Amino acid sequence: MSDNVRSDQTYYMHPLFFDDPLRKINFNRDEWNTKGAFVQMRHGAELLEGGKIRFNFYLDGDAKSIKVKGWGGSMPGEYELQPEGNGYWSCIADDIRDGFHYCDFYADGVKTPNRLMPYGFGAFAPANFFEVPGGILPESYLIKDVPRGKVRMVQYKSSVTGKVRACWVYTPPKYDEEPGKRYPVLYLQHGGGETEIGWVWQGKINIIADNLLSEGKMKEMIIVMNDGYVFPDDGHGNPASGCIDEVLVNDCVPFIDSRFRTVSDRHSRAVAGLSMGAMQAVDTAMKHPEVFAAVGSLSGGFNVKGFGYDRTEEFSNPESAKEMFDLIFLAGGEQEPFNDMLINTVKDYNSRGFDNIHIYSCPGYHEWDTWRNAAWHMLQMLFA
Repeated sequence: MSDNVRSDQTYYMHPLFFDDPLRKINFNRDEWNTKGAFVQMRHGAELLEGGKIRFNFYLDGDAKSIKVKGWGGSMPGEYELQPEGNGYWSCIADDIRDGFHYCDFYADGVKTPNRLMPYGFGAFAPANFFEVPGGILPESYLIKDVPRGKVRMVQYKSSVTGKVRACWVYTPPKYDEEPGKRYPVLYLQHGGGETEIGWVWQGKINIIADNLLSEGKMKEMIIVMNDGYVFPDDGHGNPASGCIDEVLVNDCVPFIDSRFRTVSDRHSRAVAGLSMGAMQAVDTAMKHPEVFAAVGSLSGGFNVKGFGYDRTEEFSNPESAKEMFDLIFLAGGEQEPFNDMLINTVKDYNSRGFDNIHIYSCPGYHEWDTWRNAAWHMLQMLFA
């Protein structure tokens, strides 16, 4: 592993900071000339040669034990850190698979955030995560010397919730340079327990798009990421996925069309998501084909009949299904329990002439590696 990969900021950036500010104050003025007033701290997960990881934890007080534990999937193990002095505890692990990993640290059995490691939001709480280089598409989400798009937060009033909502919007690198150009839009939903910023910080969707655009492998598009938790007090809507479809169709789509230079027709709109967001995407597309002509379900399955809709008739033959949807993109990890069933479902559709339904499957669990890889493939197929 080269030094530039081990130190690539892609692996350490997160919502709290983009460049690493982790320092501690050197109070010994006699050492300022050689060590400086602010001393660089270790990373919480250092990438070593041979695929090894050194976990580091800094504790101002005392403890009898520090442990780190993965969330299962590609990191099922638990590791014991040892004290090194000067507040540091560490250990080296050599059996952790490449890719993205959430993890928890425990000081004397109490879950304790690791200030040296990136934070995301998962399982409805702040959570540490780290990256091990490698995998199926190891270069797809790394920051490269290519033109970069912008990610901005915009706010709009929702007629459905009665509140101001925030969504995050990615615009391609040349968006501001070509004021006469209009773009198709992908509405991209997060999974349960996470938030709309997950697709940026954990999913790195903006970096994936920048890299694909620099290689000429995808069409320029706007990507909109919304908070998916819309569960009205009156209880209407899908109890598992809520009413995000109402917010998208009634509020967000009109707002994005008025604020950004979009191509405002159904063939230039897609809705996709992961896990809970995948179910929301399918529900939204099935209920509102007049708004969206493409749908992507990453680790969320696919049904033509669900809560509030029944498209059995339209999917009784390829012609009516293709008239409804330009693209149906389905994906899953090989270690996910429903993946074989999904593959067989798509094979059955394809054997009957439904050539607008596509499947992507890769080695992986219900984790960000699977969804990044799937997004990389999906972006190349949208609006083609």
